[in-house]
Amino acid sequence: MAALNASLNGLATLLITVGFILIKTGQKEAHRKVMTTACIVSAIFLIGYVTHKVLVRGVHTPFGGTGAIATVYYVMLISHILLAISIAYLVPRTFLFAIRGDFEKHKRWAKFTFPIWYYVSVTGVLVYFFLYQWWPAAR
Repeated sequence: MAALNASLNGLATLLITVGFILIKTGQKEAHRKVMTTACIVSAIFLIGYVTHKVLVRGVHTPFGGTGAIATVYYVMLISHILLAISIAYLVPRTFLFAIRGDFEKHKRWAKFTFPIWYYVSVTGVLVYFFLYQWWPAAR
């Protein structure tokens, strides 16, 4: 389940990147389609993540790294969690402005929603690699 969730996060990161490039190059309709897909992918991730946490009754995966890398990991994890909580509000709100056709508000909100969403997506993938690939805990 963790690899699937990391893949969804990676796909969301790719889609957010493409969506950013599209809007910066004036391709509004393509931007809309790609960002809608990014939102759907992120929603599927969130459903999978919450389902996984319910199934394992909230048990967390221990981190196997020590020393400086543990500090890096936990700082990243804490910032990821706090910002992910904000994304649950910011992304739908930013989308709502676009759906309503209020593109000025959408643009203002997107200026701070985009980097936070991007950070959360990238660090979500990194958390997976830190936990399961690079420094797995001894079992």
